[in-house]
Amino acid sequence: QVQLAESGGGLVQAGGSLPLSCVASGGTFSMYAMGWFRQAPGKAREFVAAIGRTGSSTDYANSVKGRFTISRDNVKNTMFLQMNSLKPEDTAVYYCAGRRTESMTTFKDIYEYWGQGTQVTVSS
Repeated sequence: QVQLAESGGGLVQAGGSLPLSCVASGGTFSMYAMGWFRQAPGKAREFVAAIGRTGSSTDYANSVKGRFTISRDNVKNTMFLQMNSLKPEDTAVYYCAGRRTESMTTFKDIYEYWGQGTQVTVSS
């Protein structure tokens, strides 16, 4: 069973950048498809980005496409989310998630493991 821990959240001005990391422990990281989700106050948790086991396949929500980049390092057991051109509407708690499967997925209910979340606040 894998444990996930996010880091890198914080306060940033609109137009700025912020990198997030998700470190996995307790499992074979390369066997897990991974994803990033976010949840703003009063809203449902939503898909942000997903990546396959090798990192060769990725997918993004339309709202972040062209601004965010998901990647992973299977040697360091770490997934990343580089967030650029941030907007106030990107403000949310960001969660990393994992599922022991070959194919990546955008559906949050399919993910088996979740981190505790990290707060990202974008000021206008």
